[in-house]
Amino acid sequence: MKKILICLLVLTSGLFFNTLNAQDAKPVHFAFKAQRINDSLVQLFINANIEKNNQLFSVKKTNPEDLFVSSLEIDTTGLAHANRKDSVVESGKLIETKNPTANTPYRLFADSVQFKYLLVIRDTANKPLKGSFTWLAKSGADFPSGEEKFSLKIQPSFSAATTPVSSAATVSLWRIFLICFGTGLLAIITPCVFPLIPVTVSFFLKRSKSRAEGIRNAVWYSISIIAIYTIPTLLLTLIFGDKILYTISTHAISNIVFFLIFIVFAISFFGAFELVLPNSWANKADQKAGKGGLMGIFFMALTLVIVSFSCTGPLVGTLLGQTSSNGVSSAPIIGMLGFGAGLALPFSLFAFFPSMLQSLPKSGGWLNSVKVSFGFIELALAMKFLSNVDLAYHWRLLDRDVFLVIWIVVFTLMGLYLLGKLKFSHDSDLKYISVPRLFFAIFAFCFSLYMVPGLWGAPLKLLSGFIPPATTQEFNLENIEYKIDNLKIAAPTSTTASSTALPPNKYTNKLHVPFGLKAYFDLNEGLAAAKVLNKPVMLDFTGHSCANCRKMEEQVWKNPEVLQRIKDNFVLISLYVDESTELPESEQITNSKGEKILTVGDLNLEYEVSKFGFNAQPLYKFIDLNGNPLSAINYGYDQDVQKFIQHLDAMKLAFDQKK
Repeated sequence: MKKILICLLVLTSGLFFNTLNAQDAKPVHFAFKAQRINDSLVQLFINANIEKNNQLFSVKKTNPEDLFVSSLEIDTTGLAHANRKDSVVESGKLIETKNPTANTPYRLFADSVQFKYLLVIRDTANKPLKGSFTWLAKSGADFPSGEEKFSLKIQPSFSAATTPVSSAATVSLWRIFLICFGTGLLAIITPCVFPLIPVTVSFFLKRSKSRAEGIRNAVWYSISIIAIYTIPTLLLTLIFGDKILYTISTHAISNIVFFLIFIVFAISFFGAFELVLPNSWANKADQKAGKGGLMGIFFMALTLVIVSFSCTGPLVGTLLGQTSSNGVSSAPIIGMLGFGAGLALPFSLFAFFPSMLQSLPKSGGWLNSVKVSFGFIELALAMKFLSNVDLAYHWRLLDRDVFLVIWIVVFTLMGLYLLGKLKFSHDSDLKYISVPRLFFAIFAFCFSLYMVPGLWGAPLKLLSGFIPPATTQEFNLENIEYKIDNLKIAAPTSTTASSTALPPNKYTNKLHVPFGLKAYFDLNEGLAAAKVLNKPVMLDFTGHSCANCRKMEEQVWKNPEVLQRIKDNFVLISLYVDESTELPESEQITNSKGEKILTVGDLNLEYEVSKFGFNAQPLYKFIDLNGNPLSAINYGYDQDVQKFIQHLDAMKLAFDQKK
């Protein structure tokens, strides 16, 4: 009897512990978070971590009778004016399969998934969000399920400092600084600067009474270089306003001047002539440098800037042109700060560690090869400035395919030069190909080959923003695909409201948007269509010379979910701020500063600045039928596709709630 009782006890204990283990072995683990977007909208995040060999069913039904789905229920008790938003964004590793018995599709997620719901909760009181998430999983042939209840404190809305455009602007400024810093370091290996490093550092160390004083003088020398590049840019901004460099960089005359200057620099780099600033400038600066002291060191730095102009001038011009076109007033200043820091860093670094001077390669023919290579790059960049003018004035001289052909030829010739197949009059004899030279040649050829598919319409995402948009290309396989899709969707016998809205008319012979989208290019014309269609307006402030606008189109707009939302839910109005078309006299206005607005681009920029207090592009604002913003968020350059989808859904919902 005693043995029987012991066996029963062991069996019961085993069953008990197996039950506990079965309860602990949940196939899915959940985390919940609620974040307020604005006074009306709350974003609910449901993060699910899925155990190995398990899958979680989607919340989206494949058909109305589908029972194999997870689902969300919200407890609206105590939350005034609260209701569910039906749309949900799923982010995870999606697996689509079929039920072998019923032959119906399954939507499953493996590893992890995030469900993002938009909830309309207008009550701003500090009340928890309660609900439950009923989940269904698949584990082999089994279908475990469960219910997860939650009670969440709604996190406060995003502050102005964390809106997409602000965060993007911060990232952009850091990116500008790092790119310009790297360019400054690159300028060190030019033949105008490199030979001066050991001479200058040795001068400081030998002339100073102590090593500490030599280091201090070298640091002051570096600070002086940074100041010489940064202060003039800062003064221009302070004197003429934060739009002066942006205006210069986007103006047609400026771009033509930049194009001509870069062509001249390229020819100079190829060895046709030496381009230098007047010798009297360098002589005067050198005389004052001889007086000694901190002021003398400053003039030594000024002498370096002047004598190295023929090598650094094109780099500085390129950086100023690119950073100013961002529309952010501080971008050119940050850019010049980065360039000056990159150029000045080696002088301080070698003063701290003078033994490193011994490891520097000796000056020689390789410096001239660097200069000629820069000449090819200058030639390519010159085409970019000419392209800006070509797009603004619709000359159609440098369409995308023509532009790509020029770049392919330029970088192919650069590769041939690096391999020694091309030789200029001042080049040294090349007995053999060094390893770095070989790798640079490989890069040049690879870059040329990368651009070849673009001649038939390949997106070339790495170059989006630097080359003309795909809409300028005569033969584009991708555009043909979108046109065919639009013909399939079109309903020739439709009599719905969409057929009563007038199609875009103004400027459609000059302006275009990609991917088969329909856009208006005049604010009043677009608003009239929006009122007929009863849809919110998506304002796209863009520009012909806006690199980030093209990047957003290629990397975000092109996403099928984004593209479908823009087509179905909004009336798109693209406002080009650098369009050169002259306004009819009846539409010309005078702004609050007394300035006459004569062109379409000036009118669009004036509207952007006066209405939204912003002058950067791209800028995406969403307005109702009366022209009032649906959100205070200034959405700018941000490559996060899911964030843009979330914003589009929020703006559509905000419009629907206003009806």
